[in-house]
Amino acid sequence: MATLEHYIIDLKALGEEPAHYEYLLDNDFFALLETTEVQKGALKVTVDVRKQAASFELTFQIEGEVVVLCDRCLDEMTQPITSTDKLTVKFGEDYSDEGDDVVIVPEDEGIINVAWFIYEFIALAIPIRHVHAAGECNPEMERKLQEHLTANEAGETAGKPADPRWEGLKNILDNN
Repeated sequence: MATLEHYIIDLKALGEEPAHYEYLLDNDFFALLETTEVQKGALKVTVDVRKQAASFELTFQIEGEVVVLCDRCLDEMTQPITSTDKLTVKFGEDYSDEGDDVVIVPEDEGIINVAWFIYEFIALAIPIRHVHAAGECNPEMERKLQEHLTANEAGETAGKPADPRWEGLKNILDNN
């Protein structure tokens, strides 16, 4: 069984020269994290680690694609992902987040597991709105959506007349 141990970087073992790590992510990676937003994908991730005076700078380069649900038809769709992100890691007493891009790891351990950071960078690279290109959505769902929109424009929902209380609320808007 796969584990997330593959994504551990031993910072104490790094020398002065920059270190380079490569990861190929597939559906198994997302299954290990047990997340709901992204469950499938194929991505290449490179992590370059540079030791600085009192910290480490990690640069993440992510390229590939993930499978997400279309906001319009709810079918799966492929979303390309390209992202470059930086993370600064410092040694301290306990593990903590010091902001969006600074993490403190216990000095006595001297390691960081980058799996969750990789996932977060992927999730942040997904556009807020994701829909199929025109004509690629599920035709049955498109038909139902169009029926619903037409019914709403006519002031009816599923063959029922609109609630008269809404007309009273519309009058309030007209009085402004």
